[in-house]
Amino acid sequence: MPEILISNASIVNEGATFRGDVHIKDGLISAIGESGTLKAGSHSVHINATGLILIPGIIDDQVHFREPGMTHKGDIHSESRSAAAGGITSFMDMPNTIPQTVSVAELEKKYEIGSEHSMINYSFSIGATNDNLEEIMKADPGKVCGIKIFMGSSTGNMLVDREESLRNLFRNAHMPVSAHCEDEQMIRHNQELYRKKYGENVPVRLHPIIRSREACFSSSSKAVALAREFNTRLHLFHLSTADEMKLLSNEQPLAAKRITGEVCIHHLWFDDSYYDSLGVRIKWNPAVKTRFDRDALLNAVNSDLIDVVATDHAPHTLEEKNSSYFKSPSGGPLVQHSLPAMLELWHRKIFTLEKIVEKMCHNPAVLFNIRERGFIRENYKADICLFNPDDPWKVGKENILYKCGWSPFEGTTFRSKVTTTIVNGTIVYNNGVFDEDYRGQRLLFKR
Repeated sequence: MPEILISNASIVNEGATFRGDVHIKDGLISAIGESGTLKAGSHSVHINATGLILIPGIIDDQVHFREPGMTHKGDIHSESRSAAAGGITSFMDMPNTIPQTVSVAELEKKYEIGSEHSMINYSFSIGATNDNLEEIMKADPGKVCGIKIFMGSSTGNMLVDREESLRNLFRNAHMPVSAHCEDEQMIRHNQELYRKKYGENVPVRLHPIIRSREACFSSSSKAVALAREFNTRLHLFHLSTADEMKLLSNEQPLAAKRITGEVCIHHLWFDDSYYDSLGVRIKWNPAVKTRFDRDALLNAVNSDLIDVVATDHAPHTLEEKNSSYFKSPSGGPLVQHSLPAMLELWHRKIFTLEKIVEKMCHNPAVLFNIRERGFIRENYKADICLFNPDDPWKVGKENILYKCGWSPFEGTTFRSKVTTTIVNGTIVYNNGVFDEDYRGQRLLFKR
């Protein structure tokens, strides 16, 4: 593993931006200095980062890479490769695969796949069911990112809906519980109303009416109530409504919070006015909702009610997506484009670079207690992203890397471009070229 010197970069880290150098040795950040103060050894790789911005590698706390069982949509290699091109150096994958990851045995099988095929660092959640608490408690909290619970059904039908099961999980959880919150009974009621009116051909613009804001708030409120009752460490995934912001607080530092929230790129970018042009391509669960909701989420990121920005990357083939409303699966691919989209919001003066780094790099590491990642610090793992803030490019079929071959951002021009992604001190992506032989590491947690 060669040493790497990155010189003259604009470094964004821990709320500050400064011009500096970073030296990497043995997979770690060995030194950080002012620009021009660090020297490369005779065998070092030298990256002149003049004009580039350097940030910690992005940690995506919610992805669905579809392996095992649905690899026609995506797999751990193809999607981690796409993620590397987007500046992501670590991911946490969800359990609604085939078979479902609801036992330690199945969990370890996924870790083996990760070690063999992932180009970036990885962790996998163990999934909750109505009756697998004993299996969940076998999972090692130092080696597993957390517990995923579906309090609303989505791809994979892992709904946990028995009151006793919910209470036992929240009472006994020994690591963070990440929750998908939508009230299933409300959704089923709405589905039947519109099925009677339209049959199978419900207009997709009604998706946020069927999977309503009331369904989201009802379920999220229940999860928060349980977490408060049992002092559970709860993380609310992909929040989508202004109402749910009432359930969160910014009065404590992140490390002290017991209840935290995540928002995903699509809920920050799209609103219900996009259904007419993009249709099922922006069909997600929870649904993309109104401009009012989107603006509330943007404000919540800036006010620190929302702690993490992630993707919920969930690819499907276009053939699958282009079905009638009830047959079209929810979800879409995002990891390659999540940072460019956030940087576009920076160009629009909605977010600062420091806020983007906080929500996509620092906070996932703090929230999940990840060991030595998420910051530009000496002796931390050298997970680094470099991007050019002013190199416009247009998303098109020729540059989309997802196995499913499409993106909801097709036709969008982004002003910033990821140039280099370094994982554990190895350059895995550099200006369109991948190190196809490199494999990431299993994330470890300080718990």
